[in-house]
Amino acid sequence: MASITLQGNPVETVGNLPKTGNKAMDFSLAATDLSIKSLSDFSGSRLILNIFPSVDTGTCATSVREFNKKASSIENTKVLCISRDLPFAQGRFCGAEGIENVVMLSDFSTGSFGKDYGLEIKDGPLSGLHSRCIVIINEEGNVTYTEQVSEIVDEPNYEAALKAL
Repeated sequence: MASITLQGNPVETVGNLPKTGNKAMDFSLAATDLSIKSLSDFSGSRLILNIFPSVDTGTCATSVREFNKKASSIENTKVLCISRDLPFAQGRFCGAEGIENVVMLSDFSTGSFGKDYGLEIKDGPLSGLHSRCIVIINEEGNVTYTEQVSEIVDEPNYEAALKAL
């Protein structure tokens, strides 16, 4: 379990992020058009998984905007923004913000992604949502970088994530 904080108050996740060098676990996540996407849908591309509690919060929205700006200029790389928000809310946010360079995916139906990747928040007011994390997966499907943001209201280290590509 990862010990993180929410505005200075301790909370824990259900596990730990995948280890670098390991194969990334498959997933089934809903896209904004309600189609189901899995890891194999992105085969051959490098992936930045930008994972967060809810796009309806300032820090989460900022992370989507930041990666949207950077994603258009990164070769052979897709940014997957993953939360437990409904796909409709994700789509509405992207439409209102002009977000076009990231793929929004929802873990709303089962929450299995959050459990499988060890990042679901176990206790506190955000229990059941995803903690703020970055996971990078290379073209071969191996995890090459992870960041568990220690304070949920803080932004991830964008530069470290992009450098890890």
